[in-house]
Amino acid sequence: MNEKPPESAPRPTVFFLADDKFKETARKGFRRRVVTGDDLQLCFWRIAGGTPGSFLHNHDHNEQLGVIIRGALDFRIGDENAPPGEQERVTLREGDSYLAYKGVWHGDSVFVGDDEYDECWILDVFAPPRADLIDG
Repeated sequence: MNEKPPESAPRPTVFFLADDKFKETARKGFRRRVVTGDDLQLCFWRIAGGTPGSFLHNHDHNEQLGVIIRGALDFRIGDENAPPGEQERVTLREGDSYLAYKGVWHGDSVFVGDDEYDECWILDVFAPPRADLIDG
């Protein structure tokens, strides 16, 4: 877990997204770079094309805003009342975004790699920050 630096030390304000800054996750094919502020968090995902996707889930305490940077994301997104139905899928491509408000069901993802890296790049912003992502 990252601890805040002593009050006398400045907190970092600039972050680089070089390839060596991404950490492998426990899930094969997933790498991420996480930047956490006081009230929001950026998670930059680089996911190998064809990697099995995330399960259908929701966040009770966090909003999630995602932007597709490379490749495509084929997934389900619903509402606060129930998970999306069996056929309710949407495909987002480069430049498209989604907003999962608190409690909105989303996931069951298929990650489609781009032509250059065969990866799907997604920028996810969480507010407030997710505790399980704070250590990067």
